[in-house]
Formats: sequence, C-alpha cells, structure tokens
Amino acid sequence: MLSNFIRKIALPTSSRNIAKAVVQQQIKKTNPNAMSYLQIRSHGGSTSKPGAAPVTIKVIDRNGMEHEMTGGVGDNVMYLAHKNDIDIEGACEASLACCTCHVYVESCFDELEEAEEEEEDMLDLAPFLRENSRLSCQIILTKELDGLTVRLPSATRNFYVDGHKPSHH
Repeated sequence: MLSNFIRKIALPTSSRNIAKAVVQQQIKKTNPNAMSYLQIRSHGGSTSKPGAAPVTIKVIDRNGMEHEMTGGVGDNVMYLAHKNDIDIEGACEASLACCTCHVYVESCFDELEEAEEEEEDMLDLAPFLRENSRLSCQIILTKELDGLTVRLPSATRNFYVDGHKPSHH
C-alpha cells in the first residue's frame, strides 16, 4: 500500500525511494510493529530473531575468493556481508536508492522472491548487469536459500570514489 502510494507521486525513482524511506522511518517511530514486512524488503538490517534457523551462504569477492558465512532466517545478504567484512558498499543503506550492493546470484536464483519494480529500476543503473543480477540488500534469507552463492561484480557505481574506501556503519 505504501509503495503504491509513493509510486504514484510524480517524482524520479530515486526521489520516490528516499521519500519511501522517510515515510517508513516515521511509521516505525509511531508503531514499531507495523514495519515488519517493509523493513525487511526495503530499509533495515538484520531482522532475524534470536534463535532463528541458520542459513549458510557464500560470497565470492572481486578477487575470486569465497567467503562462507552464516546468518539467520530474516537477515539481508548485504548486512550479513558487512558483518563479515566483505567490501560491498550499500551506499543507501538498503533504502532502494542506489545499486552499489549489486551482486550476481550464482545459486538458488529460482528460490528468490521476484524483484520488485523499485529494485529493477535501481538494477538498470548497475554496470555489468546480467540476468542473474540482484541487489543484495533485497535478498532476505529463508531456509530455502541455505547454500546461496553470490558473486560481487568487478565494479559498482560509486565504489572507491576519489580513492576513498567506504567503511561499514
């Protein structure tokens, strides 16, 4: 409902996504329990609950090195990668306003939820786009994604701007 309302506002996609994130933050302040689905799919970090079923994934970095990590059902892949010191930027902090967390899904692609229009709009901006491209901030771990493998592309928009290597928040 919120996505549909904001989509109808006459703004460029990136501005709509920022507006969506602002509205979500206001809703979260007034009713923290109302945000569960939006928080998972749009803006938020780990949403796994203590004791959540473990999900093991592999991230292949830009140098071809495999990193195995375990998160919980409900975690998003980008924040899990951050927790494991993988160089994936995520400039918009999962608010669907950039494409810097672009990855190639090498396994379990058919088990992922279909990308929403906002994610597809951001992916259109990603360099080196492929059929298996997704934004890692929108990949939410489920039991079915145990064994997921994602690969970082050789470059992303905004990465290492002016020689500055971004740090995770």
